[in-house]
Amino acid sequence: MIALIDYGSGNIRSVTNALKREGADVELVSDPARLADAEGLVLPGVGAFGDCVRGLQTRGLWAPLAAWLAADKPFLGICVGYQMLFDESEESPGVRGFGFFAGQVKRFTTPGLKVPQIGWNQLDLADRAHPLWRGLPAQPHVYFVHSFFPAPAEASVITSRSTYGETFAASAARGRAEGVQFHPEKSQDVGLAILRNFIASVPARAKAG
Repeated sequence: MIALIDYGSGNIRSVTNALKREGADVELVSDPARLADAEGLVLPGVGAFGDCVRGLQTRGLWAPLAAWLAADKPFLGICVGYQMLFDESEESPGVRGFGFFAGQVKRFTTPGLKVPQIGWNQLDLADRAHPLWRGLPAQPHVYFVHSFFPAPAEASVITSRSTYGETFAASAARGRAEGVQFHPEKSQDVGLAILRNFIASVPARAKAG
């Protein structure tokens, strides 16, 4: 089972439908106790960084998700779900993220740039061999909706980059935890392939008997 974390953020239905389309056994999870039955976890996020952090904390999900990350279990963060893996965000000063990746989430500052970025953009796959990119074209296009982007302190965690006024880390990974700034559930065939690759990384639990 893949737990799709439901904490009052948006885009839950579209992510659920996309995962199910690719054959995943998905359950919306808002009760931390249900994580015991999960083999993989997807953390979506739409809205302000601080609101998403507080949504997880209010529902008692923050500490269990931090423990999940520390245990190196399959994890996919999408949009703000990716941003929360970092230390903090300029969007919500004083609010701490998981700190799984060192670095800050920053706002686009290029003069004259339309913010938020909404639409398709090309990925530069920094780590072409990463399992999440299996079967993708050399220069895939994906769908973004964001005003902020993570700036990892360590370039080694960056698995792809994109450019919108400035070049930014479109995704990052360490161990079995991955995060993407774009929306795979809105990225048509490329996005579905990425979700399919994540699903394939989630081990099946052996059945008793």
